[in-house]
Amino acid sequence: MSKILMYSVRDDEETAIAAHAQQSGNQIDITRDLLSKATVAQADGYDGIVIQQRAPIDDAAVYTQLASIGIKQITTRTAGVDTVDLAAAHAAGLIVTNVPAYSPRSVAEHALMSIFRILRKSAIVDNRVAANDYRWGGLQAKEIHSATIGIIGAGRIGGTLAGLLHALGATVLAYDVKPRADLDGIVTYTSKEDLLKRSDVVSLHVDLNSSSEKLIGAADFKLMQPTAGLVNASRGPVVDTAALVAALEQKEIAAACLDTVEGEANIFAFDHRTDGLSDYPLVEKLHAMPNVIITPHIAFFTNIAVQNMVDISLNDVELILAGKPPVNEFK
Repeated sequence: MSKILMYSVRDDEETAIAAHAQQSGNQIDITRDLLSKATVAQADGYDGIVIQQRAPIDDAAVYTQLASIGIKQITTRTAGVDTVDLAAAHAAGLIVTNVPAYSPRSVAEHALMSIFRILRKSAIVDNRVAANDYRWGGLQAKEIHSATIGIIGAGRIGGTLAGLLHALGATVLAYDVKPRADLDGIVTYTSKEDLLKRSDVVSLHVDLNSSSEKLIGAADFKLMQPTAGLVNASRGPVVDTAALVAALEQKEIAAACLDTVEGEANIFAFDHRTDGLSDYPLVEKLHAMPNVIITPHIAFFTNIAVQNMVDISLNDVELILAGKPPVNEFK
């Protein structure tokens, strides 16, 4: 029997964790704490760990300390690995794994909903109705089959979204450094610039890395149509937030649906009803705009995704502890 510690466990994950423990016969314990310099000692006495960070691990010494107490791996039950210092982890001899495809459909469906909300001007409608203003002026919508949707990053999630949009009759453009043959007839690959110019809504589905940080900035917003909208269900730093605020204020674009924003680590998953967002002025500005919808990084948050994140991450830990290669090693 192996002993595994799962960091930063939410209430909604506990049923899936208990089911996995019963099925595997392993001891799986949980903590609410994030992995950090202050909490790494909790892993002492365990064979493996699973994490889910809201922010990068705060000290490179965490990796060497994990190795010194006998931990052989660090597994994140997320697709993104930007919270892990890969070089430091590998230097400490740790195998790093992730969950690259816990449920592409969950995020794709959320993005599709966001695209509909932009085309239907839902944010403006909701704000007006909340103020008892029921006038129709400026609310004419665009039907999905008459719209052009641009997907930046046509991987697992972006490709799933493309299939949903194609089934609804939308024209789907895609920009990706690795075009997929299986999307032939579903998307038209084009340049990033052409996609931005032609799309009624641009939806972002890229990993966060050095090449994607601030992938969408001031120059990009100037290429977009003033009636167009932006969906970000990838990672916050992919968009230059200051440039987005300026583009919305200057009416360079018409709307945005954001499931992730820069600096979200201390905003999302917390209750700010009493203190507000004054410590996060750019997010506060976005929150106050009648043409912006913000959701707290919940695009992934479905029954199937949560189960898969638990099972796939633990399966890889168990393979490593058994001396076998994991399915999802991130090198």
